[in-house]
Amino acid sequence: MTSPKKHLVKDFNHFITCYVCKGYLNKPTTVTECLHTFCKSCIVQHFEDSNDCPKCGIQVHETNPLEMLRLDNTLEEIIFKLVPGLREKEQQQEIEFWRSRKSKENGEEDGPRSKRSRLNDEGDDGGDGDYHRSDPQIAICLDCLRNNSLVEENIVRGLMKKFIRCSTRVTVGTIKKFLSLKLKLPSSYELDVLCNGEIMGKDHTMEFIYMTRWRLRGLPNGTRISPTDRLWLTEGDVGLLLY
Repeated sequence: MTSPKKHLVKDFNHFITCYVCKGYLNKPTTVTECLHTFCKSCIVQHFEDSNDCPKCGIQVHETNPLEMLRLDNTLEEIIFKLVPGLREKEQQQEIEFWRSRKSKENGEEDGPRSKRSRLNDEGDDGGDGDYHRSDPQIAICLDCLRNNSLVEENIVRGLMKKFIRCSTRVTVGTIKKFLSLKLKLPSSYELDVLCNGEIMGKDHTMEFIYMTRWRLRGLPNGTRISPTDRLWLTEGDVGLLLY
């Protein structure tokens, strides 16, 4: 029986190193248009001068490519497991950086305030003080659907303000809770979210649905894709349309 082949970290380097700085990925950030991943600081700095992906050259966004970046926390954890001591090294470098900034500015108040701004910019999940306003946003319209063949009076009413703007990290479950509260639906009502005839799970995010169910669907030639999605929310013969 042959023993399992052992692999060295260098065998995986092309998966866990940054194309720009050639070092291990620090806060891995993926470009959603081409799915190439770079260090967060590297790709943000690159987009100050260019709107194209530094690896494949595709135009990421005409005006604001930063909107098409997503942190990859899973890849970050994998890198930390593959490279012993890397997490501690990065944490120590971060502490030393902010300590040097504080001494250069020679002000006790600027350091913590700058750090809070930095944490908000990185989308720290430790607290939701900004209610995810710093996340990439998606526009959704919620419209009430009626079945003309339904004899009894519909319980679901249309929303007074049917346009909402939310984080792309919002899940289907959160949308359903929002609608139940706004429409004052009885607890017996169950809303299902469908996209292209397929029921969406409660843990699906708006970004996931946009990328996997709406953005990649077949569209007529010349159709312009906008960062919105179309979803069906149904309860029996009554439902809501998101687009």
